Amino acid sequence: MAMAAGPRKRIIPLLVFIFVSVSCLFLFTFPSSNPKPQILKQFQQIPSPNYNPGQNFTFIIKVLTFNRLSSLSRCLESLAKAHYDVGDTVHLHVFIDHFVLDSRNASAELEKKLNLSRKILEFVDGFDWAYGEKLVHYRTSNAGLQAQWLEAWWPGSDHEFAFVVEDDLEVSPLYYSRFLKAVITNYYYNASNFSPSVYGASLQRPRFVPGKHGNKMLLENVPRVFLYQLVGTWGQLLFPKQWKEFRLWYDTHKTKGIKPTLEGMVTTGWYKKLGEKIWTPWFIKFIHSRGYFNIYTNFAHETALSISHRDAGVNYGKTAGPDSSLLDETSVDSHFLELYPLRNLKRYDFCFKEVFPDRIARSSNDLESVLQSVQNDSSVVLVSLYRVPESIVRNMLCHFERLNIRNYILLGPASSFLLDLARRGHPVIDASQFSDVAQLAKSVNFQDSSLELMKEILVGVYATRKGLELGYNIWLVDGNTLPVATDALLDSFGNKNEFYIGKISRLLFVRSSSSTLKVLPEDFAYNVIILVDTLRKESVPEDRIVFSVVAKLLENQNIKFGNLDEMQLGLDVGIARGNQTLPTKNKFMFWPSQTESDAIPKQLANLHLWAVDGDSSCTGVICHQS
Repeated sequence: MAMAAGPRKRIIPLLVFIFVSVSCLFLFTFPSSNPKPQILKQFQQIPSPNYNPGQNFTFIIKVLTFNRLSSLSRCLESLAKAHYDVGDTVHLHVFIDHFVLDSRNASAELEKKLNLSRKILEFVDGFDWAYGEKLVHYRTSNAGLQAQWLEAWWPGSDHEFAFVVEDDLEVSPLYYSRFLKAVITNYYYNASNFSPSVYGASLQRPRFVPGKHGNKMLLENVPRVFLYQLVGTWGQLLFPKQWKEFRLWYDTHKTKGIKPTLEGMVTTGWYKKLGEKIWTPWFIKFIHSRGYFNIYTNFAHETALSISHRDAGVNYGKTAGPDSSLLDETSVDSHFLELYPLRNLKRYDFCFKEVFPDRIARSSNDLESVLQSVQNDSSVVLVSLYRVPESIVRNMLCHFERLNIRNYILLGPASSFLLDLARRGHPVIDASQFSDVAQLAKSVNFQDSSLELMKEILVGVYATRKGLELGYNIWLVDGNTLPVATDALLDSFGNKNEFYIGKISRLLFVRSSSSTLKVLPEDFAYNVIILVDTLRKESVPEDRIVFSVVAKLLENQNIKFGNLDEMQLGLDVGIARGNQTLPTKNKFMFWPSQTESDAIPKQLANLHLWAVDGDSSCTGVICHQS
């Protein structure tokens, strides 16, 4: 029967409205096909993977075993009893290492080892795995623990994940459906939580700090889910892109004979003792160079989603027993699945010192919070990175770590390097995008050639004034000046002057007081611009202009200041000689910014002041207890 014309006209618009509404609902519900935040799109090495929410990722359990049948049996049984959601596919790959072929062994001993291998194979062949593919890899010769780990997986795609377990491990029934699956969904595929700095998740109870003299692992104030640099070997989920990156890094370093040693790390002692029998020192060295983090859990009463029975083997001469207790359904609460946004998770380095990423000031309003976050002993150190090579900056930061200098802020132009420093926990001021100076630039005819110089100087003075307003003493230091003494950046001048300037050594110290603020009034900017233009005409080198500007401001107001050059706090690196003992009054090394970039590392190395390796990271980890 034909429908009347009137109702048909009313229904067609209704159908169109429903279709448009459903389409909008889908657009707002599902992540976009390119989920990277803008900042990551421009500057991060590993982009967030494009992902169709309807597509299933591949999850593979990699079990590594050798000659422990009872351990393997317990491990596989716990994996089989775990909860897996209906429709999920979970593959099981078992890697069985061969015993060492040694002609010195008696025939009876060889027969015993052969029988054990056959029993292990019979057990694995007969083991029923109902959740996906079961694959058995039986080696023809002994590979050892390092190769077992490193050769177990090369990701087939960016959507394939490996969960690696050694055979003396036992997992909680909740490990996959209640945690790892949620981790992958929330921290790998959710664009707002994705970061290339996160390489996976460990299920073991956190209990070990590898940095010598690091903080004790007191977990009472640590949240249930947090980030920690250390890799876990007792149940480790690995993300595909970061694992590929590591494998290629390992291949390069191993081929070139570069050892994975890090001064100040317990794991370096392990490597010196066990050598290539273990793999973790390699991965730790890689993570240190990249500044990456692992997801960890912190449950009460020493419980965890996986435990190691620490059976006798490569790592233990004799069985040590379980390191913790397994979580089960009766021991979790309603908050078990709360996976907070990645930006809210606390981060800890190899010393178990908290890391505070992404502290970036782009305006005067930002400055206050960044200054307050680093303030220590009532002083703040502002370091200009202009005209400073990246390797020199990294070496300086290694010395800051060695000297336990934490109250610094790095001031530089916008770049991927500056953002990477912020990601690693270094506070920065983005001078190129500093809104106060950008507004001023519009009102003043800056020449293109002087724009960046003006930004550097004005932002430095803005930051100095803001710090003084907050009651902090301020150091302004050029990045081509290296502190070499623990007391280099302390207030050790007495109360004779409130300003101390070193034009040659490029150092400035300002003591906070009501009178110092009068020297830098809120409308100081135009006076600074005039002085900069004058000094440039006088051919003052760019790396000295900011210090000369402050000196001129003081001279114009008849204010006395101390001369740091005359006090000889700094020593030109070109004058210093290798292996000589530096005078105690020399608390800084400095050099002209025009010096050839290759010459400075060589000269500093001769003075034992070069602390950067071939990965552009510190040669060691120096822990200072908080």
